[in-house]
Amino acid sequence: MNERVISEYTISTDKARLDITTIHDFLANQSYWAMGIPIETVRKFIEHCLTVGVYHQDKQVGFARVITDYTTFAYLADVFIIEAYRKKGLSKQLMQFIMDLEFVKDIRRFVLATKDAHSLYASFGFVPLDQPELFMQIHHLNKYKAQP
Repeated sequence: MNERVISEYTISTDKARLDITTIHDFLANQSYWAMGIPIETVRKFIEHCLTVGVYHQDKQVGFARVITDYTTFAYLADVFIIEAYRKKGLSKQLMQFIMDLEFVKDIRRFVLATKDAHSLYASFGFVPLDQPELFMQIHHLNKYKAQP
């Protein structure tokens, strides 16, 4: 487990501290990328990923997860700070915490997708794909949308 205290905030990889209700609520109801995600899906990805929570005292106020083999590849996903705690530098602190994790230094390819936070990630060395034609995907855009 890794943990860092910054003033009145704590950033931690301790899964026992995660508030699944807060994570699910944000992703299912406020995110543009996982709208409608079932809580069971959230529970399952928490079990199988490196997760990082941001806490104000004992209240979870942010989250990120890294899908990784801890050796050559990592994918950063589901990064958020709840609205009431934005503009406090917490997303930068969260990203710095992740980038300082020991295994990240050895990762060959670390990727992410974002619609609106390019400048945040660029400040940590992320750049647009130099050869996007090499990448392919299967993307079920409406995976969590309720079916009629």
